[in-house]
Amino acid sequence: ASAARLYAGDSGHRGLRLEKSYEHSPSRQKSSELVSDRPGHNPGSGNGHGSFVAASDPKQQEAQLFARKLAKELDQARQTNGGCRRIVLVAAPAFLGLLNKQLPPGVQALVSDTVQKDYIQADDKELTAHLTRALFH
Repeated sequence: ASAARLYAGDSGHRGLRLEKSYEHSPSRQKSSELVSDRPGHNPGSGNGHGSFVAASDPKQQEAQLFARKLAKELDQARQTNGGCRRIVLVAAPAFLGLLNKQLPPGVQALVSDTVQKDYIQADDKELTAHLTRALFH
């Protein structure tokens, strides 16, 4: 995920109001652009040479950082301005899993529904149409 939006909904008005947008440009970069240089070298046994390859994928690391950032933002939203009564998480399946792992217990308790779909390109009206069942039940 390279972008996210935080909406507030009012069941009386049956609509969504954009509260905040988030951009994470490193998620759009190629893995080779996210690392500082070539793999390092380590001495191999015998006459050969070995090379060190990072244990994790740079794009995966950036996705985890973004999930952590969003989890903190949701926790702050929960604690300020009277908080919120419930949260509906909408994200692509892989990112939704990363986000769920980062959510603090107070936020997890407010998650009433999850939708495993990437709607980041949808406008507000289209998003409301897709999510009516999850939002207004």
